Amino acid sequence: MSASQNIGDLSSLSTLEVTQRDVCLFGITVHALTSSQALDNIDSAIKNKQSLHIGMLNAAKIVNMKRNPTLGEDVRSSNMILADGSSVVMASKILRKTLPERVTGIDLMHGILSRGNKEGYRVFCLGATPEILARTEAEIRKQYPGVVIAGTQHGYFSDSEEAAVAQKITDSDADVLFVAITSPKKEQFMARWNTAMRVPVVHGVGGSFDVLAGKVQRAPLIWQKYGMEWLYRVVQEPGRLWKRYLVTNTLFLGMLAKELFLPSKPL
Repeated sequence: MSASQNIGDLSSLSTLEVTQRDVCLFGITVHALTSSQALDNIDSAIKNKQSLHIGMLNAAKIVNMKRNPTLGEDVRSSNMILADGSSVVMASKILRKTLPERVTGIDLMHGILSRGNKEGYRVFCLGATPEILARTEAEIRKQYPGVVIAGTQHGYFSDSEEAAVAQKITDSDADVLFVAITSPKKEQFMARWNTAMRVPVVHGVGGSFDVLAGKVQRAPLIWQKYGMEWLYRVVQEPGRLWKRYLVTNTLFLGMLAKELFLPSKPL
């Protein structure tokens, strides 16, 4: 029997119903939650063995969802979608569908680890290079000694190896899966294997392992406060990022202008 067949035979968790208020932005249902409320939902999913697939939304993700319908479907399959980008929160205010605050992927990850330090969450770390992954694991053990590292797996695996990776995660009996893989592969993996892996909480954390491992410096708090983390990243890597942010930010502003006059309905 293949790994994928083995996983397919496993019973899935029931899905956690996120009951707090939600709003429709750009045709996407976004949950209007504070960080504390999101962490309460996560704790409930772990303790009640229910499935909570977290989707993070920023300007670039919204633009790319428009360009790539498959990515849109993968993100919408999440049952708790949060505003990771300050531009999304800004847009919600302009559209009079105000979200309470920005909930970044990396801050939510640290919040999960902080609660897990007290509750003994079992965490599986998926993604990044073997070196960065090892340093991430070491930092989690150092900063959050009460967290149990249920397993790790670097992110450089082929499509043919996906089923084996998913089986490894299933066998770890983890409470939380952090997925530090770039989009859209991250969303594809999460959507494809979420139910089969039977991990209560699945959270795509993007480049957070690079920050936790000390490879990349996060923007100072003042830059974060004014929603300028993207610009700080451009300053750090101008050759690679300036064109990406120029294009996506311009397209996002165009989508926002259209949304003012022709609001999208949830898909």
